[in-house]
Amino acid sequence: MYRLSLEGAVSLTKMPQVRIPSFHAVGAAAVLLALVMGVATGEPASAGRAATTPSVRELVGQRLVVAIKGTRPSASILERIRQGEIGGVILFGGNITGPAQLQQLTSALQAAARAGGRPPLLVATDQEGGAVRRLPWAGPTSGASELGGMKSAVIRQQARTAGAALRAAGVNVDLAPVADVAGPGSFLALQGRTYGTSPAVVSAAVSAFTLGLADAKVAGTVKHFPGLGAARQNTDQHAIRIPIGRTAFDQGLEPFKAALATGVPLVMVSNASYTTLDQKPAAWSPAVQRLLRGDLGFTGATITDALDGAAATRGMPLGSAAVLSAQAGVDLLLLIGSEASSEQAYDQLLAAAEAGRIPVASLRRSYDRVQRLKAAYA
Repeated sequence: MYRLSLEGAVSLTKMPQVRIPSFHAVGAAAVLLALVMGVATGEPASAGRAATTPSVRELVGQRLVVAIKGTRPSASILERIRQGEIGGVILFGGNITGPAQLQQLTSALQAAARAGGRPPLLVATDQEGGAVRRLPWAGPTSGASELGGMKSAVIRQQARTAGAALRAAGVNVDLAPVADVAGPGSFLALQGRTYGTSPAVVSAAVSAFTLGLADAKVAGTVKHFPGLGAARQNTDQHAIRIPIGRTAFDQGLEPFKAALATGVPLVMVSNASYTTLDQKPAAWSPAVQRLLRGDLGFTGATITDALDGAAATRGMPLGSAAVLSAQAGVDLLLLIGSEASSEQAYDQLLAAAEAGRIPVASLRRSYDRVQRLKAAYA
């Protein structure tokens, strides 16, 4: 193992010092070269910080969105944030008791990032409407199935009001709206979480919802790309394979295209597999990334659906699922299990990056997309 520094090179160019943690020699050489090139070419700086080149630990850490336990952050979570090992936090109902408590929680999390000289955190939650509202005092009180029958202006206003409540509490990412077109037996439709069975109806509702959130400076997230409306079971508990034909597959893409046209900044990638593209879960599929970025032209950030379920249903460690998603090119990796499990996943991702199994160029592309998202919303 080696511990390398760019101390000499940086002093010659009068740039800030860049340190890289210990890693295998081959991986070290690749990372060292890439980081030197980043200094020389003046790549984009982290949101809210002076121009510096991120370490490998931060290139990896900024990809993680993790769950926390309780209504106050643990000392270990705060330290990991200070160390740059976490880029965002997802909050659930058990983390929230009221507006004042939530604002105190998010302020403490952001203070830890500032104390470590790190970029601000993405603070995310699921505020879809109806039963899926982590902030029970905020809207929309109507679920997606009801919203789908309303005018676009009404949906936008409800999303704007919800976004304002999120923003006031320190939440800057809403993992909504659901852009899936419901098919027969859709588990999402049974839960009242889809806007309808028509691509046109869903497209209009999704566009209005994302625009309303943007009005409140909250990042909307269309999910679950490339479409989960045909799934009859939840991907958190089952390994889902969707064998629909190309025509139905393309129809399911329409709401995502509509959302992209509004400038939605974040797309959540499904854990299902799509035989139209390949046999891999979408979060692990380079073909899905090519569809989203190549065919549809999306330039924003991507996030996985919760990887804990995807890993469990396919009999693999969480860290392995995270590495596969990172290798496929998904920018943000959502981990909703224990704090210990997310820390173990970070260690496995870091080891993969240090060994060169996650290319440095890919790490930097994702890092830059995440920082652009943070600059706009965090």
